[in-house]
Amino acid sequence: MEWTRNRRDDEDLVEWTRADGYVTIRRRRRADGGWVVRLDRLYQAPEGSGYRRERADDVESAGGLVEAWKSENGGAEEQSST
Repeated sequence: MEWTRNRRDDEDLVEWTRADGYVTIRRRRRADGGWVVRLDRLYQAPEGSGYRRERADDVESAGGLVEAWKSENGGAEEQSST
């Protein structure tokens, strides 16, 4: 399933939405320079509801979480809406 990058604030806050609209993944920079990645899956999703939140020390680690979670939740394909 495709993912759309639909929110971007100078790379400090980026959000992707799965094509069916039931799952979002957000990566944001923390005030201390670290990163947080969170996955929010609505209860209407075929696989049921879910929520994950993890901290990462750097943007590369945060990006790795994003790609892994996209793959686990419907594929890693992406299209840009910008």
